[in-house]
Amino acid sequence: MLILLPPSEGKTAPPSGAPVNLDAMSHPTLASARQRVGDTLVKVSSQRNAYEVLSVGPSLHNEVERNQTLWDNPSAPAAQVYTGVLYDAAGMASWTESERNAAADRIRIVSALWGAVSPADLIPAYRLSMSTSLGRIGPLTSFWRKHLATEMSHLADGRLIVDCRSSAYVAAWRPSHTPWLSVRVERELHGKRTVVSHMAKHTRGLLTGALAAQHSAPESPDEVADVARTLEGVIEVAVSDTELTIVLAG
Repeated sequence: MLILLPPSEGKTAPPSGAPVNLDAMSHPTLASARQRVGDTLVKVSSQRNAYEVLSVGPSLHNEVERNQTLWDNPSAPAAQVYTGVLYDAAGMASWTESERNAAADRIRIVSALWGAVSPADLIPAYRLSMSTSLGRIGPLTSFWRKHLATEMSHLADGRLIVDCRSSAYVAAWRPSHTPWLSVRVERELHGKRTVVSHMAKHTRGLLTGALAAQHSAPESPDEVADVARTLEGVIEVAVSDTELTIVLAG
């Protein structure tokens, strides 16, 4: 089983730690691509049109400014740097080093800056979205699609993919020739079902934490569905060829 996650928009900047070491990260063959995106991000973040390119407002001035010193900033495990609803629900920030290392075999976070990272990879905080067209690199979805194709396909070979990503990150790498379940979350209220973004992120986080904690990784969609049924508030779980639907009580 391989769980695919989106990064969080917000990130917790490590207060201390060594700068990122690209050669020490998982998927070291991506080092040159990571270097190129990082160098371009540093340059773009120093330009007058930085807010426009990065699609952020002046209230995020500190984050854009922090991009300018990307290579010098402290790094920490991705499980602690990425924050937000999904990551809080998964409980990643409280994972021990051994738990992060164990999860590193089961989880990849698809990133606009790093391509793909494990929860144990040491990274600095940054501001960059996969929907960005970054300087001469152009659209990051197209850039990473070229670089992730072989790397991620090799990692995913023969494994069940549990995909919790949003559409922009799916566009950077879409599994093929391997079982793939995208995770859909609905809320049922007064007999009607709707998708609520906040609840969906929270439930995907709960599922991630529960799957990562399994002693033996689920190997079939039905086994993933069984884990989903144990989550708080779940009233129904359905599995189709490529989708796991989790229904919550309203």
